[in-house]
Amino acid sequence: MSTVQGGNPRTPAPRRRHLMDPNAPRKKPDPEAVKRLETVQRRVISAIIITTILHMTGGLILAADHVNTDRIDAQIGLNVIGAAFAVGGIAGVLALNRRPMLSWWLLLGVVPGIIGTWWVLT
Repeated sequence: MSTVQGGNPRTPAPRRRHLMDPNAPRKKPDPEAVKRLETVQRRVISAIIITTILHMTGGLILAADHVNTDRIDAQIGLNVIGAAFAVGGIAGVLALNRRPMLSWWLLLGVVPGIIGTWWVLT
């Protein structure tokens, strides 16, 4: 039997608040609130994915700019890899948000590769 230190041995210890109380079960979550929460979570992770992929693509474009000018194949290859990552990131965001995978948004992923190739070759 648990007792409070220095208290009456027959008096039970007070219930700790962080433990589950079987006399007061938790309420079921509101489906509307759960849906709103999931929407916000998807939007936040989408923003994180796009930001990460754009930084990675930009890094590959900068790496292509620092490659020797006699290695045009490596410069173009790095830009193609960057564009592929951008397209993959956009496709991931579309899948996460339950949108059709074939979308005009995928063309946006090719834009950094085109701009990077133009920048490296000029």
